Amino acid sequence: MNNIRKYRPGEAASSKWSEERDEFERDYARLIQSPTFRRLQGKSQVFGAGSGDYYRTRLTHSLEVAQIAREVAKRLERTNPFLSKREHPGLIIDPTVVECASIAHDFGHPPFGHKGEEVLNHILMRDHGLKYEGNAQNFRILMFLEKRAGSESGLDLTAAVLLGINKYPFLIEEEGRLKGVYGAEWDVIQELRDIWKMPEGCSTLEAQLMDLCDDIAYSTHDIEDGIRAGKIQMNATFFEDQRLIRHLVMEILNDPNQHKFGWEQVDIEQMVRRVLHDYLEQWELIFAECNREESRTRREMKARWVSSFASRLDIIDDTDRGWKKVALVKDGAEDMDLLRTMEILKKLAWVTLIKDFRVLRLQKRSEIIVERLWDSFIEKDKGQWIIPPDWIDSYERRSSNSHWSWPRFVADYISGMTDAYAEKVYAELFASKSGSIYEMD
Repeated sequence: MNNIRKYRPGEAASSKWSEERDEFERDYARLIQSPTFRRLQGKSQVFGAGSGDYYRTRLTHSLEVAQIAREVAKRLERTNPFLSKREHPGLIIDPTVVECASIAHDFGHPPFGHKGEEVLNHILMRDHGLKYEGNAQNFRILMFLEKRAGSESGLDLTAAVLLGINKYPFLIEEEGRLKGVYGAEWDVIQELRDIWKMPEGCSTLEAQLMDLCDDIAYSTHDIEDGIRAGKIQMNATFFEDQRLIRHLVMEILNDPNQHKFGWEQVDIEQMVRRVLHDYLEQWELIFAECNREESRTRREMKARWVSSFASRLDIIDDTDRGWKKVALVKDGAEDMDLLRTMEILKKLAWVTLIKDFRVLRLQKRSEIIVERLWDSFIEKDKGQWIIPPDWIDSYERRSSNSHWSWPRFVADYISGMTDAYAEKVYAELFASKSGSIYEMD
């Protein structure tokens, strides 16, 4: 069982396992020492990276997801005896594997958050029939673009960590598929899934746990940032505003994943109103407990909601698929009410932060930057002279590889940029700029 989980599909057969460190600890070291991990500090979570020292970036978000996931994994190991039987490689929860998956889950996100992802996908689909998606780009980075000593490409991660990151176990090129894995990397992932005898469409327990902890962080930490920024105002006028409630209901109804939450079982508007009312009421109680100190109240609210969600995570039977499911659980069954509550809080963060008109103005600027960078690089004869030489060298060494066409290469280069670096290159190309040509990229 360990051999199957610790198998490294990209590593040379002659490589020896470390006798000093666990294989999953080696994965953890490779991930946090990678340039891609460091670049997360310069990529937007909600507010643009560099908006302020307080606000979260992709890096701090990933670390917070990892902290929540590791603690929950340890608890589930203690409270679910069947895990110790290790009956199936996908029905195991190793805290280090879950932590690695959490650290790496946002590696594929481009600069400027979801707007950057949207623009790259639109351009690639429109002009070249290719898709761009952050989760798929994760595997392209981990298995192809990243480099480490002794390896031709990728970080050569273990099978358990690769499948722990794979929360969408599908080939993204399939018709109508919005999320998944690009073809070249999917061949390897599919082979691992076949070796593990994974049920079709099912993720490992470790991937499911990482995914839910990502939702927990999103629905609690991003709201904390929103309150701090004044985008979410903690008063009845804000929380009872009909326009806010209408937007939340519309986000729920327009979500392509709405079927997962059983919204047909409830009056959506009524539930939205109840969750907002309860959230504000809790804030007012904690505000009084914290001597009316807003910063302490924000942190305490965040901590209590993280605890309320994380403490309810457990493993139940997924009878529809003949598999196991990590879920928010109450009385031995999935707690759909709490799941819907978490989704409403996620939508609250989205509507008030991402859909704020000032944020949308910044996103429009981001869209223009990404589009103009693309236009500058996409003609190979001209673009190759304004892309860093090490990138061009890598492209030329691998240009015979069918999954590194020039358009995909340009998308890889742009998507690897931090927000600030994208703005820097844009300014060099399109704005008046002073400074030395000897500045290091």
